[in-house]
Amino acid sequence: MHKNVIHGLFFTCFLGFSLTTNAALVSRLGGLAVYDTTRDITWLADANAGAGSIFDDGFDNFDGKMTWNSAVAWAASLTVGGFNDWRLPITVQPDPGCSTQSGSGDFGTGCTASEMPHLFYSELGGTAGQSILISGDPDLALFSNLAANNYWSGTEYAPSPGGAWQFLFSNGNQATSGKPAGLRAWAVRDGDVAVVPIPASALLLVLPLAILVRRSS
Repeated sequence: MHKNVIHGLFFTCFLGFSLTTNAALVSRLGGLAVYDTTRDITWLADANAGAGSIFDDGFDNFDGKMTWNSAVAWAASLTVGGFNDWRLPITVQPDPGCSTQSGSGDFGTGCTASEMPHLFYSELGGTAGQSILISGDPDLALFSNLAANNYWSGTEYAPSPGGAWQFLFSNGNQATSGKPAGLRAWAVRDGDVAVVPIPASALLLVLPLAILVRRSS
């Protein structure tokens, strides 16, 4: 019975630690990136990092708006935290959650299969028809320069080679646009950018329990 109690304490300690590390959005690279544990993708923390770059096409006084081709090239050119495999977010089709279903694609609000709508609705508490900036979700503080604006997806619009998908953080709407339009670009990559170590405080709790388990066995 003594051994069972120790094992229980050991399990409880690790369970408590795991619960504290299960937050869906976690800051990475000293605040330069944000890891989404649900989707296993990492966002740049700066939602307008392309502003003033050579890819900024001069829309609206160099505020980061780019054509689709420039946005794709910009994301591919990035090296952040030693990682050079950044890209634009993916739009998934079909998406049964979208408010508008059609043979040419699923549009509108409520789309959650794709990466930007998932971030808007599921992680940042966005509401259809409202700006993300008024959601009140504390995770908004993990990001900088997030605008209630249109952002390019890296996914082309299949029915028309001249178009690509976009997402509006002004109202949670998934739509398409012609590639020459000037929209903002936000970079993301697959996977995490950091291995999370066990904090020293957790080790101080775990190691004595491990010793007790060893002695009682």
